Amino acid sequence: MLLINPPVAKPCEPPAGLARLAGALGDAGHPCKVLDMNLEGMLRLISNAVPGDDRWSQRAARNLSRNLDALRDERTYRNFDRYKRCVNDVNRLFAFAGGEDTRLSLSDCEDRCLSPLRSEDLLEAALHPEDSPFHDHFAGRLREEFGLGGERFAGFSLTYLSQALAAFAMMGFVRSEFPGVKIILGGGLVTSWMSASAWKNGFGGLIDHVVAGPGEAFLLGLLGSPPEAGGRKISTSYACDAFPLKDYLSPGMIMPYSTSAGCYWGKCSFCPETAEGTPYAQLAPIEAAAGLRELAEEYRPALAHIVDNAISPSVLKALVNEPPGVPWYGFARVTKELTDEGFCRDLRASGCVMLKLGVESGDQDVLDGMRKGIGISDVSKALKALTRAGIGTYVYLLFGTPGEDEEAARRTMDFIVEHHEFIGFVNLAVFNLPHSSPDAAALDAKPFYGGDLSFYTDFVHPKGWDRRKVRRFIDREFTRHPAIREIVNRQPPYFTSNHAPFFVDAFC
Repeated sequence: MLLINPPVAKPCEPPAGLARLAGALGDAGHPCKVLDMNLEGMLRLISNAVPGDDRWSQRAARNLSRNLDALRDERTYRNFDRYKRCVNDVNRLFAFAGGEDTRLSLSDCEDRCLSPLRSEDLLEAALHPEDSPFHDHFAGRLREEFGLGGERFAGFSLTYLSQALAAFAMMGFVRSEFPGVKIILGGGLVTSWMSASAWKNGFGGLIDHVVAGPGEAFLLGLLGSPPEAGGRKISTSYACDAFPLKDYLSPGMIMPYSTSAGCYWGKCSFCPETAEGTPYAQLAPIEAAAGLRELAEEYRPALAHIVDNAISPSVLKALVNEPPGVPWYGFARVTKELTDEGFCRDLRASGCVMLKLGVESGDQDVLDGMRKGIGISDVSKALKALTRAGIGTYVYLLFGTPGEDEEAARRTMDFIVEHHEFIGFVNLAVFNLPHSSPDAAALDAKPFYGGDLSFYTDFVHPKGWDRRKVRRFIDREFTRHPAIREIVNRQPPYFTSNHAPFFVDAFC
């Protein structure tokens, strides 16, 4: 079994899903090999990129080796300007590697002709793998792996849309050159595709098995293990050593870990998981904390990344009682626990250096309309309690929801300004309406992101607060306020929340 992580995704840490799959297979006596073709392919293209004639590009090419080493050195993260210069120089070279038809960055891939939202375009990418900017690298590596005939299965993990075109190009190459290899496709993006009511598998001639949800049980069954070997949906076994840990662009290993699947709240109207009806499953809190501590003792990472959609309060309490022994961060909902400064101090003592928080809006009516289940007063208390405890805050905001208008957006702006000293970083997004959202039936929908694999639809905003007006407000007013601009300017380019913990005082 060969497990493959395709490009493009941020090349800063091992992919959690494949690390967990490899661990589960190894525990059951089925050793496998993992290829992080994302990391390999990106580094190959960056190293071979032909820069432009301008001084910036020439400087980036001249300093490439030094910049890559710097992004793996913790000292670089003590000087944000130097860090930004290294990232932007590396990204500039990667962008050149895309050629005329592909826009590449350290966090994204966009083809000018093909869309990952159309199955016919994905199949076109599979028919012509030689057109992929990553072809020269993956062709050589896959011939090397499959040429001896030892691997019977190729499992591709597809998490982000930015990986889809390269993944299908790679699968097309395998199908063409090694027709006896069985191709399996899974991952978070695939799970979302299969959860859509209109899903039809149009990839049957290319892909042998399409898998939704955690893939451990399916893969183990495919390899002949008894059904009980698949066990529970969530594993605490991670084969991180299957990855080239020293090659990632981070100041030490970032170790992924999950304690749950789905979201324990599962009611937010804007969330695709709510629309998809994704079931929630969680490790027992004591087991979750013990598993993280055991892995931390094995790998001694610079940082543990808990990749849950939202870490439950019960798991947070378990981590307080049994700290992992290394710095950690993850996504959490604003709950009463986080308004308690004493509890936040305990979280900090457990190693928590940053929490990502889905605040979405500073207007209570908007929060209630999206069934967020939080009070703006609690958000205020939590931001203050976390900051005073020494935990960084990474705040997510969502503009343009059906219940928001310009006045509500300005109240969000006022809230952020009022709390700017308690906000470390901010992520700004414009609302996309999921096709299957409970709100969709009541809105006047219109075409948006055309393609049979699109999750979203555009709509006529009931209050006239359309996307054009929202973007103008964000660009011309919100981000130009001095207090907010200071927060926005702290955002690590391209790596965003994945590198943000390295810049909080708690980590330094």
